[in-house]
Amino acid sequence: EPTVRTELMEQIPPIAIFLQESRPKFPTAFFEYLMPIVVRYLTDVNNQVRKAGQEALLILLEQDLVAQSDIENKVCPILLDLSAPDSDDEYKVEAVNIICKMASMLNRTTVEHMLLPRFCELCSDGKLFQVRKICAANFGDICNAVGQEATERLLIPKFFELCSDSVWGMRKACAECFMAVSYTTSPEVRRSKLSPLFISLISDSCRWVRQAAFQSLGPFISTFANPSSAGLYIREDGTLSIRPSPQDVASNSCQASTNINFVSSSTNMA
Repeated sequence: EPTVRTELMEQIPPIAIFLQESRPKFPTAFFEYLMPIVVRYLTDVNNQVRKAGQEALLILLEQDLVAQSDIENKVCPILLDLSAPDSDDEYKVEAVNIICKMASMLNRTTVEHMLLPRFCELCSDGKLFQVRKICAANFGDICNAVGQEATERLLIPKFFELCSDSVWGMRKACAECFMAVSYTTSPEVRRSKLSPLFISLISDSCRWVRQAAFQSLGPFISTFANPSSAGLYIREDGTLSIRPSPQDVASNSCQASTNINFVSSSTNMA
C-alpha cells in the first residue's frame, strides 16, 4: 500500500536520529535495515513514496547520518541510474533535483568524481527542458560544491550553453544565479568570460531575462571587489552579506561585557 510506504519513509529520519542518540549499535541497525529501505524507495513505482524517500534521504544527509561508503556505493549509483539518458522522464527529473540538493552536503571529492560528470551531461539534455532548468537553477550551488578548478574547467562551458538556451526560462535562471557562479571563479575568468556573458543577458530579447539580469547586476559587480576591503562575503545559503567591521565587533563585545557586568552586579546586590 503506497500510503503505508510513504508513512514509513516519514518515520525513518526520526528513528535514525533516536538510534544515534540513544543506542551504541546505531551503525549496525541503520546501515543493515533502514538505509537499504530508503535507497529502494527512491525507485518506487509510486511518486509520493519516491518523494518521501527523497526527503528522508536529504534529512539523513543533512544530519550526517549516512556513511561515506553508503553514499558512494548505494546512493550515488542509484541516482546515476535514474538520471541516465535512457531513464524514464519522471525519474530523471527527480534524480537531477536530488543530485543538485545533496551536492552541498557531500564532500568535494565525491561530488566531483561521481556526480559532476552526470550533471554536465544533464545540462545539455536536449530531450527535457525541465532537466536543464533544474541544472540552471542550481548551477551556483554545484559550482560552490566542486570549487574553482572544476568550475572553470568543466562547468563554465556548460554555463555558456545554458545562458544561450532557446528556452527563456533557462536564461532567466542563469541570470538569477550569476553572482554565485562568478564568486567561484578567478578574477581573470570573471573579467574575460563572465562579464561579456552577463552583458548578453542584460541585452536579452526576453524582458524577463533582462529584468533578472538587472536584479543580479549589483551582486555580480560585488564579486569583483576585494572581500577583505569591501567587507562582503557569501553566506552558506548563497546570499551576499556585509561583514561586520572590527569597530562593530568591538562595540558589540563591549556591550555584551557591560550587560554581563550589570547582571552580575544586580545579582550580587540581590
